[in-house]
Amino acid sequence: MSALAATSRNFRQAARILGLDSKLEKSLLIPFREIKVECTIPRDDGSLASYVGFRVQHDNARGPMKGGIRYHHEVDLDEVNALAQLMTWKTAVANIPYGGAKGGIGCSPGDLSNSELERLTRVFTQKIHDLIGIHTDVPAPDMGTNAQTMAWILDEYSKFHGHSPAIVTGKPIVSEANLCKPQDLGGSLGREAATGRGVVYATKALLAEHEKSISGSTFVIQGFGNVGSWAAQILHQEGGKVIAIGDVAGAIKNPNGIDIPALIKHKNEGHALKDFKGADPLEKDELLLHECDVLIPSALGGVLHRGNAADVKAKYIVEAANNPTDPEADEILSKKGVKILPDIYANSGGVVVSYFEWVQNIQGFMWNEEKVNHELKEYMKSAFNNIKTMCQTHDCNLRMGAITLGVNRVARATLLRGWEA
Repeated sequence: MSALAATSRNFRQAARILGLDSKLEKSLLIPFREIKVECTIPRDDGSLASYVGFRVQHDNARGPMKGGIRYHHEVDLDEVNALAQLMTWKTAVANIPYGGAKGGIGCSPGDLSNSELERLTRVFTQKIHDLIGIHTDVPAPDMGTNAQTMAWILDEYSKFHGHSPAIVTGKPIVSEANLCKPQDLGGSLGREAATGRGVVYATKALLAEHEKSISGSTFVIQGFGNVGSWAAQILHQEGGKVIAIGDVAGAIKNPNGIDIPALIKHKNEGHALKDFKGADPLEKDELLLHECDVLIPSALGGVLHRGNAADVKAKYIVEAANNPTDPEADEILSKKGVKILPDIYANSGGVVVSYFEWVQNIQGFMWNEEKVNHELKEYMKSAFNNIKTMCQTHDCNLRMGAITLGVNRVARATLLRGWEA
């Protein structure tokens, strides 16, 4: 099932649970605006190359639309639509004053030089600058993009609209060693680790609900990019035992727990994860099926499906990636008694701290990292309690509890604005 079909199916199920009017249901599902642009740039060898860029703005009933921009060769309109819709419900679940959007360019960033990526980003920004804005649509980094990409967007947008640090979030934080501060471009302390840290806060809330804790629990993490590596690091600091971890190149395991700081050092030195000496090799296909307390998929979507769900041995799944579990796998896992913490809550730490960054930029007053992390913890705790309440009210699982919470908030805002008028 495609990401868009799966996302729309979950929405319709939530709409039925909530008893939404059919016209309102249809209105909430249809995106506010879809943007498709051609981005032609000169390559370093002098040839011209064209790429297709997208921005889907799904809903703005609760505030400016918010969502990442991804550079990936498989980016298409359906995928961007699904992720934009997910962002609408995610921001509502987190109870931050945003709607949902998503963007992307169909390209392979690894095949482009840094200067080509900069030219592509600037051309894309030129094509959409009048359709995004501080109080309209605020992009952020996603797969294949990073803080530097956001700095280029900020600079290009500011050529048209004046200095506008709040136009994007996830902006660079330069290390103290270079005598630079977050105020240089308005990036927020704590933003880089925010999604992974939010995953840990979410995991802690889920385990506490079942009288368990991170300390003494075993974890398997699929993905060792920004989210997976930060989640692993913080889990390790809190006494969790990461017994298997993998990335696109391979996987490793150690039943006694992997030394995460040593693994991060190994990776930062340019070595492949699968070559780490402190663990044994593990087949990539076996990673998701490895016995553990908590499985954390934090890479691509659709990794848990009808073909492997029955063999999953984890007791809990925390969805750090977007759409890692398709609806068929969801049903199989639920029947097995596996508790799944859905993506629209579990990985919302990034957008919560993006909201903090936006607030700091608008105020012109920056927070210290302790305040950022404290506020993130409070938002994640509050959201989990609200999801639990919806689960009890509608007698549903955590996924439907989260989606009904988000859809209900967006529907309520839409009606309060006078939608039928």
